[in-house]
Order: sequence, then structure tokens, then C-alpha cells
Amino acid sequence: MKIESACTSILVGKKASIDGSTMIARNDDTFSPLTPQRFYMHAGWKGEKSLHVKSPLNGFEADLPENGYRYNAVPNVENDKLGDYEESGINERNVAMSATESTYGNERALGFDPLVKDGLDEDLIVNMVLPFIESARHGVEYLGQLIKQYGSPAGNSVLFSDKDNVWYMEIVTGHHWVAQRIPDDAYAIAANQVAIQQVDFDDTDNFVWSEGIQEFVDAHHLNTDKEGWNFRHIFGTMNEKDRHYNTPRVWYGHKILNPEIEADPESAELPFIMHTDHLINREDIAQILGSHYNETPFDPYGHGSDADRFRYRPIGLNRTQNSHILQLRRDVNDGLAAIMWLAIGMPTFSPYVPFYCNANDTDPSYSKTPKTFDIDADSAYWLHRLLDVLVEAHYTQFIQADRDYLTALNRDYREMIQATDDVAKDLGDKELTQYLTEANYKLVDHTKQATKALINNYVMESLKLSKLTFNMDKNL
Repeated sequence: MKIESACTSILVGKKASIDGSTMIARNDDTFSPLTPQRFYMHAGWKGEKSLHVKSPLNGFEADLPENGYRYNAVPNVENDKLGDYEESGINERNVAMSATESTYGNERALGFDPLVKDGLDEDLIVNMVLPFIESARHGVEYLGQLIKQYGSPAGNSVLFSDKDNVWYMEIVTGHHWVAQRIPDDAYAIAANQVAIQQVDFDDTDNFVWSEGIQEFVDAHHLNTDKEGWNFRHIFGTMNEKDRHYNTPRVWYGHKILNPEIEADPESAELPFIMHTDHLINREDIAQILGSHYNETPFDPYGHGSDADRFRYRPIGLNRTQNSHILQLRRDVNDGLAAIMWLAIGMPTFSPYVPFYCNANDTDPSYSKTPKTFDIDADSAYWLHRLLDVLVEAHYTQFIQADRDYLTALNRDYREMIQATDDVAKDLGDKELTQYLTEANYKLVDHTKQATKALINNYVMESLKLSKLTFNMDKNL
């Protein structure tokens, strides 16, 4: 059985970001709020001839190439039952990948190219692609060949980036897909719907597609438009679920980045490629991915009517197992370029902790996650889940302290990364990797101490908020 994912993705070109970085980001939302994950560094390999993967979900299996690059990943803890779902990472060639954004093709297209039950699905896409690609475009082409060979059992969209390019690939039927390069000065947001719009088949620098897709559309009369070739119209859906579950999330992301633009949260025509009159920073992305229609009538924590507060699915959820921002910096040496910002709890309340990807190890509190909550365990996943529970239990009383905690950590992270960059820029390759591994440990420890201090304060304050209290006789 495939575990339903319902994620939100953001992609930012290098000229749209404040420091020239490319950034791809996504909330990994699972079906259950309790799907523990861990974060680890997967070593590279050379000359290994017996590597093989097999899905416990649909029986897909394949041999892996003999050589693979080091990469990091965020898999499920119970991968023997739930599948790996490595979800996201950056390899040692500074290529980033996030997979997948669940995407749904319509019945017209699927009737002629059905999903392949035992094909390559989300649970093994990262394993099968990220260790072997040299660039973002190479990632699109490499995965495209795998879909041609094995087929796809689900609609999956995949994000790729390197230091210069950002690509979004939408796999919508058993074998057909389109990928679009995000313009350098633009951003894009996707939320479980086919997002790509007009495809220019003469522009091979910015579009890649599955073999025979134009002929497939023509042969089966799938293009509903009188003019143009709109991928969203041809392959996508627009139903009541989309209007309440999907499009409002795109609308709200645009509202944060382009507040001056008026739009309908239920519109089927919200643009995929967008521009702003300002430069986008990491905090903007984190704000979107942790948002819940803040300061609108649709905020579940707000004061609107029940009909409004529960009308639309928020972006940040208790089902968000991890949220990540994969940043590739262009103003530092290649060995320092890749940073994975990882929120292992709900991104609404938990911080995006920075990890240099040029590392060979991860703090055990991230790499070893117990299957269930254990108050004695040294676990980042469960520490932040505990934080989330406490904030939400007394949202009105606790949210400002949480915001202050996140603000302070973001300031500290900037200072710590700058200090690390300054020392690391002159180190040799092997020395650099070890130094950055140690820097990651320090970033984790700093976060852990700040988080425990906040939790301690919340427990003390919670004791004062019990409903089992009464005015005390002053003479007692």
C-alpha cells in the first residue's frame, strides 16, 4: 500500500534569491502524524556490483549502478514496512533532489496510459537517482529514462537543482511527464496539482518531456484548448478537492511573496512561474512552509467562523514529518556550497537547522530515531514533536515565545555559518569534510540546548494553565 503524501513545494531561481543561491524546498507530509524519520549521510561507493533495491510496497526491484556519489537523505525509520522514502538530499556533486510532490493526472489521460502497479514510485526514487546525477537537468533526464523503462505507479513531481539551475518535473501517467526549468529571476509553488502550464516544444533549454507525448495527446484528443499546449489543462485535475485542498496553498504562498496581487484561492489558473519586486530569502520560504493562512479568516487558530477556519487545508500540518530547504550557494567554494536546512518537526513551530552537506556523519540524535516517543531518548525528531505538542496545546499563550525562539536561532545560525565559512574556506578537501561534520554537530547541540530550555519553560508555564484550579482562600 502506498502511503499517501500531500506536500507543498517551492522553487527559487538564483536571480530571485537574496544571495544568488538556488533553493528548492518541500514539506514532506505523510498520511499519519506518526511516521518517524531520521537524517543520515549515505556514503558513496565504487565498484560495488551487488547493490539492489526492492520496495516492500509494490514489489519494484532493480540493481543499482556500481558507482554512486555520497548523499544525505531523510528516510522512514520503519522502512521495512513503510518503504525507504528517502525524500530529499544533496549529493557530493552539489546536485539537490526532493521527491516527491504527489500529483494527480486526470482520468482522460490515465485511460490511455494507466499507472504501472509495480513501477518506480516515491519510496525508491531518491535511491535510484540522486547518487548518480551530475546536474539538475541530468536528474530530469536520468529519471525520465527510468520512467520509460519501469513506468510509474503514481503521479509524482520531483524537484532538482544545482548552483545554476532549478527544474520541476511532473510525472502524470504511467509513462508521460514534462519538466520545466524555473527562470533564474522567478519562483514557483506547487501543491499536489499539475502545475506546469504552457509548454514550448521549440525551447529545449527550458523544457524536457517524455518521448512521444505530443503524439499521445493528439492521438487520444486530450488537448481541451483551442490554442496552445497547456500541460495543466491536458493532464491535470480541477475538482472540489483541488479547490479546497490544493489551490489555496499556492494562493497563500503567492500572498506572502506578492501581497499586492489579488487572486482567488480556488482559482484553477493560478500561475506556476511567478516574479516578485524583491529578493527571496530562506526565512520567506520557511514562513510559507510553516503557514496556516495566518492573518486571514481561514486560519484554524484564528477568530473566523468555523466555515472559514476549516475551509482550506493549511500548508504546515501535524502530518509534516520533515520540511527542508535545499540551498546551493554561489558565493562560496564548492565544498561549502551545499546546505540542507531541515525542520524535523512541524515547520510551524520547529526550526530549520542548517547542515553542511559536505560531511561524512550526522549527530546520532538525527541519524538514530526510536519508533516511538521515549522521554529518555536523545532524538531530534521526538524532541521537536514534544515541542510542537506543547505549543499547540496552549497556542495563544505560547506562540510568541516560540516565535522568539525561532528568531533567536535564525540569528545564531547566520552567525555560526559565517564563522564556519571563514575558517573552512582555506581547508583542504579531506580536512574540510571533517571540519564541516564537526560544525554540524555544534549546530545540532546549540539547537538542542535552546529547544530543551524552551520546553522546560513551557512545562512550568503549563502547570499554571490547568483548568483544575480555583480561587484560593487568602487565609490558607
